[in-house]
Amino acid sequence: MQLEDLFKTVTDRFNFDDVSSKTPPFKCPRCMAATDAEDFAAGSWVCPECGYHSRLRAWDRIGITADKGTFEEIDKGLSSLNPIDFPDYEEKIKQMQEKTGLTEAVVTGTCLIHGEKCVIGVMDSHFMMASMGSVVGEKITRAFEYAQSQNLPIVLFTASGGARMQEGLISLMQMAKTSGAAARYAQNGGLYITVLTDPTTGGVTASFASLGDVIIAEPKVLVGFAGRRVIEGTIKQRLPDDFQSAEFMLENGFVDMIVDRKNMRRTIAHLIRLHRPQNGEKNG
Repeated sequence: MQLEDLFKTVTDRFNFDDVSSKTPPFKCPRCMAATDAEDFAAGSWVCPECGYHSRLRAWDRIGITADKGTFEEIDKGLSSLNPIDFPDYEEKIKQMQEKTGLTEAVVTGTCLIHGEKCVIGVMDSHFMMASMGSVVGEKITRAFEYAQSQNLPIVLFTASGGARMQEGLISLMQMAKTSGAAARYAQNGGLYITVLTDPTTGGVTASFASLGDVIIAEPKVLVGFAGRRVIEGTIKQRLPDDFQSAEFMLENGFVDMIVDRKNMRRTIAHLIRLHRPQNGEKNG
């Protein structure tokens, strides 16, 4: 593949991710097959030809994951300020809120999944590429704390470009903050399931996304920390073609399983049942 073709493919993939609000037909950025809008949505936004799992908005993800009418949002009103006075950051946040209908890049709450109650968090790459700033870190931390207080399992769907540069060092501090919350939750015996979606990179991968008791990935999603070119330039070696794919991560032990979107609800519910305390005993 020529460099120009590769760039076009990547560009098409990024432009394609807003699938839930586009006009049909949809053209898959991987295999280029066109799919009717209703068929595409009915198939959970997965290409019927090649199995490409397109990026979902948070509410679409919740809609296909939670039992109907059971999701209850928590910490809805939290919104980012401008802790380091980054130019035009407040305006950028406002634009993203108007465009996505979200206050921040993650939605958290409680729901039932096949009748199993849990805390759920869904990151939305349409909001500043789901970069992790102070509010994202705070909402994830509070989700762990709420799950611990209610003795509930927690399921986090991750998708992020990494730390939010507009918040500088404060964004990097969220790595330690969320990891600490995950550690406290684990010490209490709670079940933490991570679902890696496209893409999960940067500080999110280096913190709470990689700390799940069970780490699931959707097929062929991008998972990594630094980019391929940065790593290759550092180690002076060419990396495998499938480097940082979900399949590569599974082969090398970073991911526990790869699950198609159509099977995700059933798989999560099954894992929760397997880890449910017996005889009324609490976790831990």
